[in-house]
Amino acid sequence: MAEVDIGMGKTARRGYHLDELSLVPTRRTRDAELVDLSWQIDAYRFELPVLAAPMDSVMSPAQAISLGQAGGLGVLDLEGLWTRHEDPDELLAQLADATPERALSLFRQWYAEPIDPDLVTQRVKEISAGGVYSAGAISPKRVAAMADLLLKAELDLLVISGTVTSAEHVSAKPEPLDLKQFVRQLETPVIVGGCASYHAALHLMRTGAAGVLVGVDSGHAATSRRVTGLGAGQATALADVRTARMRHLDETGVYVHVIADGGIGSGADIAKAIAVGADAVMLGSLLANADSAPGRGLHWGRSVAHPSLPHGLVLPAPATGSLEQILFGPAMSADGSTNLMGALRQSMASLGYESVKELQKAEMMVRT
Repeated sequence: MAEVDIGMGKTARRGYHLDELSLVPTRRTRDAELVDLSWQIDAYRFELPVLAAPMDSVMSPAQAISLGQAGGLGVLDLEGLWTRHEDPDELLAQLADATPERALSLFRQWYAEPIDPDLVTQRVKEISAGGVYSAGAISPKRVAAMADLLLKAELDLLVISGTVTSAEHVSAKPEPLDLKQFVRQLETPVIVGGCASYHAALHLMRTGAAGVLVGVDSGHAATSRRVTGLGAGQATALADVRTARMRHLDETGVYVHVIADGGIGSGADIAKAIAVGADAVMLGSLLANADSAPGRGLHWGRSVAHPSLPHGLVLPAPATGSLEQILFGPAMSADGSTNLMGALRQSMASLGYESVKELQKAEMMVRT
């Protein structure tokens, strides 16, 4: 990609967002019912290429079960309200009429409570008891301290997730986290992220991760770009990480799955994220609009309650339908926010592709 001169002695690459791209039809089409949306990571197969973001406004144990039964994977925030409070539903009921300002004040109180180790294992058991795969997310800074607890919880998949996660972290602590050593000692498949560049993704893949999350400040509730200056065009980031995956596959014979995390506001964005290189997508705000979402009409990220440097927003998330409507329709509007899987299926049918993996071959064009 050509570099752009910012000024004397400094250049930058042009990064593209998903909404700047279009999918180009080919010579073949197919019936929508002949499209297969399934994907597999490690030993786990899912009917939908959808993971729910580990955000308290999006996922509760009950909602994770509902998404799992629908064919996706719900990821619970293991540092969130469900592992800090015995009955978060009672707290979240206070959000029904709360302004974003009032909600932020409540969040800072609620997230100040310590994580209860017993609740971590209890929540995982609740999800597993629902007959679906269990997945939980932890930030890199807490991985080492919670390692034994995470093993005890018997998660099916572990997500190590931060705004930026690297394989090489310099720390003032005597023994900083060795991500490679940690990932390889677990029997549980690990997904790590976020990252947004070829080199960062390649190093994460070399830790032995089963998947990497791609996206920095690409979610609707994130303000990292404004607060810290960090960010990347999601389409360009996915394309770069796709190339890293190819190199890693050539070097090791191991295929690492790429998951687009953020920047997705419609079914069309899901199709384009996969076409650029993703194997699946992680959804936050779209699922926060489900009438059964735990956020009670609000949407926020983990970083919103940071006591000194928040880089997230509390956003309105009015209900657009049930979880089933958001995933499978019927759509009640033409904005692409409901019947997400129907839109993905129609995109693939119109392009002639039978599987999610084949969709990665799609031709794309930059909109001007």
